[in-house]
Amino acid sequence: MYKRLAGALAAGVIGGALMLTGCSGDDDAASSTTGMHDHGSTSAIDHSGTGHPADGGPAPAGIQGATNPTYAMGTEVTLTADHMTGMKGTKATIVGAFDTYTYSVSYTPTTGGARVTDHRWVVQEELKDAGDKRLADGTEVTLLADHMTGMKGAKATIDHSTDETVYMVDFEAGAMTMTNHKWVVDSEIRPAP
Repeated sequence: MYKRLAGALAAGVIGGALMLTGCSGDDDAASSTTGMHDHGSTSAIDHSGTGHPADGGPAPAGIQGATNPTYAMGTEVTLTADHMTGMKGTKATIVGAFDTYTYSVSYTPTTGGARVTDHRWVVQEELKDAGDKRLADGTEVTLLADHMTGMKGAKATIDHSTDETVYMVDFEAGAMTMTNHKWVVDSEIRPAP
């Protein structure tokens, strides 16, 4: 276990030296100059170097299970999301499916450093005092999500949102096994071959 963790940390340090930190869905030149990876973005670096835990933990309190998800729990799928290095094209297992509003957000980490732009995703239940209505693009929020170091408690701006079914997944990214990874949405998944 310690060898795996050390290997994952080393990969993150090396990746961090090569890429800037952030979180975005755009792969254009503007994205690379603002330090995005496609989590929404910290360039395409391994999250082990940015404080992204291997185990995402349980779903947030109050979130509703999906009544009719495209992919049921236990379904093997292929990820088309590119939120982190090694994610796109990877086989994954659905471990949770939920009906809620899901947001891409931009925020400055509470630990300092570069602004994270277009971080995909946080759900309604991970926003302080969000209520149950869909929040508009540009709304200022406080993050309760703790997906990455410096995220919880950060002030953020909603970039865009979706009401697609949102999933937690287990998958392997390089040397790191990710469990309960939050989040991917229907349009970022396809059936496994």
